[in-house]
Amino acid sequence: MSAVLWTRDEAVKATGGISPGGEWLASGVAIDSRAVQPGDLFAALPGNRVDGHDFVATALRAGAAAALVARRPEGVADDAPLLLVADVLDGLAGLGRAARARSAARIAAVTGSVGKTGSKEMLAAALAAYGPTLASKGNLNNHIGAPLSLARLDRAVAYAVFELGMNHADEIRPLARMVRPHAVLITNVEMVHAGYFTGIEQIADAKAEILEGIEPGGPAVLNRDNSQFERLAGHAARLGIAHVVTFGAGAGAEVRLLSAEVGADGTRVEADVAGRRLAWTVGGIGRHWAINSVGVAATLHALGLDPAVGMAALAGVSAMRGRGGQVRLAVAGGALTLIDESYNASPPAVRAALAVFADARPAEGRRRIAVLGDMLELGTLAADAHRGLAAAVVAARPDAVYLVGPEMQALADALPAGLVAGHAARSEDIAGTVAAAVAPGDVVLVKGSLGMRMKSIVAALEALAEAPRRAANGG
Repeated sequence: MSAVLWTRDEAVKATGGISPGGEWLASGVAIDSRAVQPGDLFAALPGNRVDGHDFVATALRAGAAAALVARRPEGVADDAPLLLVADVLDGLAGLGRAARARSAARIAAVTGSVGKTGSKEMLAAALAAYGPTLASKGNLNNHIGAPLSLARLDRAVAYAVFELGMNHADEIRPLARMVRPHAVLITNVEMVHAGYFTGIEQIADAKAEILEGIEPGGPAVLNRDNSQFERLAGHAARLGIAHVVTFGAGAGAEVRLLSAEVGADGTRVEADVAGRRLAWTVGGIGRHWAINSVGVAATLHALGLDPAVGMAALAGVSAMRGRGGQVRLAVAGGALTLIDESYNASPPAVRAALAVFADARPAEGRRRIAVLGDMLELGTLAADAHRGLAAAVVAARPDAVYLVGPEMQALADALPAGLVAGHAARSEDIAGTVAAAVAPGDVVLVKGSLGMRMKSIVAALEALAEAPRRAANGG
């Protein structure tokens, strides 16, 4: 990658701002002063609780090359390297558009109700086998994350992958038109964020907005098994997208899953890729990883690349902490297995997590313990959605279930008597109870929407692992 991402003059032109003083060169772009690396351009975004302008001095002391600001902040020198614009977010978007315009990279964009972050990570790992690749970090997929990710697009990048998300209509459209992908992957459409829509068809329409940004002649990669496939394909046809590549497990898919063997360290996949039989291993555990990896193979095929090259890289891609990552926690007397799904939850995601949980093996005589928090943004469907998890919970064969949040009462009422070991309104109220109940050899699943703060339960379990260390060190 090139050492210089933005010169002062390039950034001034891209943002329409002014930068009095001498030349500066930026090698990165940051929006969090705590994460600033030497050479970064720090964008001082205003927020509901904090204003980035209050941290400009901190960012410059940390080595920021310059700061993108809408006013001169307090506590900075008169000759501080500042890029003054009318609006910082608009300035960041200007950087993103300029980076996209100058880039020769082949770009893919990913969206979907479930699995888009994992698919993005897999696609990035696969594309890196063909050349230098950039991917949006974490879940930087909104009106801030997308332009920030684009602004980081290095001139030397050959491929790039951007995740685009939404929970309302008209959110993906402007992002897709900014990214202008050469190929689009839609993993699926499910009743996620249903509280903001009147039905799954509206969710499909919102996801289909990503197709409006696709470059002329670019392919759309769609899940043939999904209930909304025909609706998405109709949007593609309306937009003049003639090249549609399908994936799934059904016979009608162009790229088709043939088998998925789930193991303790990953998932072995066999697939028919446009008439060619291929096999690969994904580091992520579960059939949902297999299906999503087939979508990645379909995207490589749609881009005209040899999928066999890129799919070999997927063995190194596994679930991240908070999104299904599994960790062994050394506790007094042994170790327990934590399946950390604390980042988010929806009905299909909970069922997928429960399927992985069901396959996890506790030590002889030990237990499977599920800790489930409310699934948010489901609107009037919430009670039925939570109640509807009962069959999947029972099929996972837990020895004990702990529930968090008022919506989980519907699930509690639907589960067999005695299975629910505890229920609290807040995660903080039950974290200690869960930590006291687990033992070495147990497998513990923690899953819930981000707003339920299930991370506090994860933290309580991690504290069990810290205690033996402190004791061993005399703490």
